[in-house]
Amino acid sequence: MPVKGVLFDFSGTLFRIESVRSWLAGALAERGVSVDEADFERYATELEVSGALPGGPNPQRMPEELADGWTHRDESAELHRAVYTGLARQVALPDPGLYDTLYDRHLSPDAWRPYPDAAEVLAGLREAGAGIGVVSNIGWDLRPVFRAHGLDPYVDAYVLSFEHGVQKPDARLFHTACTLLGQHPTDVVMVGDDRVADGGAAALGCEVRFVRHAPVDERPDGLRELGLAAMVA
Repeated sequence: MPVKGVLFDFSGTLFRIESVRSWLAGALAERGVSVDEADFERYATELEVSGALPGGPNPQRMPEELADGWTHRDESAELHRAVYTGLARQVALPDPGLYDTLYDRHLSPDAWRPYPDAAEVLAGLREAGAGIGVVSNIGWDLRPVFRAHGLDPYVDAYVLSFEHGVQKPDARLFHTACTLLGQHPTDVVMVGDDRVADGGAAALGCEVRFVRHAPVDERPDGLRELGLAAMVA
């Protein structure tokens, strides 16, 4: 059936967070903390294992005291910060101020890169007349990331979990996005990288398309390959 609207996930779909090593190096520089190469590699490895970088690898071991918060982390800004700084504190870093600096760094537009074909695909959808929404499980306002990278003009609606107190795959988020676009869910496609979270849109009747969660340099045309603009009514 012809498509009138397209919803996109954020992290791993339209944008990708920087690497753990880049994230750590930036925070160390901001705090004016110097470490030798061996310590840097150890900190980076331990932070990656801990899952402390939002949008990065999930924790390999979940501390019991953070388990419940992890499950609901994207439902509020306060919980999101508490959980991720809590994960980072599993690593003994040389400066106690680094934990908040690390968290704050990932909020910066500079910490995110759009996938190479994101602008082209969004522009093509806009030209074809489709409404475009972003539906994200997230604990902070990602709109500045879209503005900084020049993608905000293509987006008609943002539906962010922390602003609604519910997370994907809860169908309410997708329903809200469809309503904001003024479209029935059966006329809308959801594009994401998580078959569970993003797949929740299927409960409303949305078609769901998936891209591979991969580093930016390894997925130059994953969005383009979906042929979304050709589906627009």
